[in-house]
Amino acid sequence: MTPAPPRRHWLVRYRLYHIPFWLGYNYLMWVVALGNPIRVYHDLTYPPLTVKFLFYVFGEALAVYFNLYFLIPRYLEKGRFVLYTALLLLTSVVATSLIVPGYYVAAAMADMNVAKFWGANYDKACWWTFFSGALAATLAAITLAMSIKLTNNWIRSKRHQQALEKEKLETELNFLRYQFNPHFLFNTINSIFFLIHKNPDVAAASLAKFSELLRYQLYECTDERISLSQEINYLENFIGLERLRQNNNQQVSLDIRRQDGEGSMIAPFMLMTFVENAFKHVSRHADQPNWINISLTTTERLLDFSIANSIAPYATSGDIIRYGGVGLRNVQRRLDLLYPEQYALDIKNDGVTFEVRLQTTIV
Repeated sequence: MTPAPPRRHWLVRYRLYHIPFWLGYNYLMWVVALGNPIRVYHDLTYPPLTVKFLFYVFGEALAVYFNLYFLIPRYLEKGRFVLYTALLLLTSVVATSLIVPGYYVAAAMADMNVAKFWGANYDKACWWTFFSGALAATLAAITLAMSIKLTNNWIRSKRHQQALEKEKLETELNFLRYQFNPHFLFNTINSIFFLIHKNPDVAAASLAKFSELLRYQLYECTDERISLSQEINYLENFIGLERLRQNNNQQVSLDIRRQDGEGSMIAPFMLMTFVENAFKHVSRHADQPNWINISLTTTERLLDFSIANSIAPYATSGDIIRYGGVGLRNVQRRLDLLYPEQYALDIKNDGVTFEVRLQTTIV
């Protein structure tokens, strides 16, 4: 499974750092209304006005967070615009109705009636006067919070897109390095050359696999997603060539069970890294079995891939995970970018067997 994210500080986890923001925001709004920051500061030291101020903070924050974390994900992001607008207006009215009592509580704390405490102009229809002012403040707070949220989402989306583009460039570079790996090319061609006189039929079949492998690398894996059938065919050709090239007492099993449609897609070379890793680090025992077991099972929307290989007793997890300048950690980063919150990767090493299991969605 993917490693647990680092535990966040309790201030971040419970959004407590938002409290100073809302206090500062309402202070600034009061300064804008009165035009005198010194007067506002002195007003806030008077308990009745402090209470009215806190009613504003609470009511506005309630409307903002209900909108951001409930209404937007459930209605706006799903295209239910009319219902979202109606519920947002209802939320604004309810939140504003919670602010208005602050005026009455402040007057009661000062042991005055509302008209005397807030001025003669509040003597008639004072509730509506309070409500209209509080409603404007609530709508302003909601608008500001949505602007911040949308800007933050845009920045995160932009960074994610840049990370994807960077990862794509790095992946293409790694693929290019692999395509022209002289060690792999030389050994494979050399093995086929010796087979030409020894077993021409096997040599011809191996040459066909080699041709398919190179064609796939050069022409068929340039898209962000490729057919799962293409990836499986590439794996089969690679395994066949590795069996020929290694030429030792390795036992390799490949079990494929598919129940998905033929149009299923996957990121190119996503599975190939694990197979390469297994062949590179499989044990080389002379008196014990050396084996690699590969299993691939698919359903309509899920791919379950596992690969296990025997390893030498002296091999460490660090040796196995770091290889070829790419490594399983980089594979996990690629999975994070291409399949965010859509995969589970489990890596185990018990000193005898190294095993990787990947579960991810397919489309």
